[in-house]
Amino acid sequence: MNDFWDGLTEDAFLGGKLRLRQPKSGHRAGHDAMLLAAATPARSGDRVVDLGAGVGAAGLAVARRVSGIKLVLVEIDEKLAELARSNANSNAIAAETIALDVTSASSAFVSLGLKPDSAEIVLMNPPFNDSARHRVSPDKLRETAHVATPATLEGWVRAARRLLKTGGMLVMIWRADEIAEVLATLDRGFGSLAILPVHADVTSPAIRVLVRAVKGGKAPARLEPALVLNDESGRPHQKVQDILQGKAALLLATA
Repeated sequence: MNDFWDGLTEDAFLGGKLRLRQPKSGHRAGHDAMLLAAATPARSGDRVVDLGAGVGAAGLAVARRVSGIKLVLVEIDEKLAELARSNANSNAIAAETIALDVTSASSAFVSLGLKPDSAEIVLMNPPFNDSARHRVSPDKLRETAHVATPATLEGWVRAARRLLKTGGMLVMIWRADEIAEVLATLDRGFGSLAILPVHADVTSPAIRVLVRAVKGGKAPARLEPALVLNDESGRPHQKVQDILQGKAALLLATA
């Protein structure tokens, strides 16, 4: 336990408006978490559940942008959950932190206060690397955070669907080359999809997709204009810098 707490860094996010302690090794919060937060359409008073919260980066970033949300951070690893709780406290952000496997049965969620049809927003950054296609990290925390089994996405989406009220929104980030799996899984219970491709630069295929889906939604899917992270010189576009510094949100959070 002491090795874990001794091996931490403190890092600034949102231009220093959010400071998070996180492990030096293993899964570390970065651009994916901040983009996910910037795509989350929360409003004051919403119950917002961050599934697979890690050290709390995405959920706490949403809370920093939108005051008055009722934030719940759900994380399988008890040490990371404790760290997420500490990060919420040190940033003076009200949040409930729960150590729980996202794929647990409904009864486990209910026993910890996460009842069906109780949230307006669920956000999640599930493990999305296929162990058959990607080298598995020897670091167990990193493996848990990054490597998916064939049932991973379905289990996470099922949990989100159960938690959300009808009309509630799920926001997620996933590998762009596996968008077909996302669409097939969301077809069960979700609609009104808005999809935002994320490209490293203008000449490269998308590396991520941000997806917003409505529980019970009936509107046609919509493909948003792509977000390109870097310009021709490899420097982040000003729009991306503004998002990462907490000065702007993505279209998915506002439209």
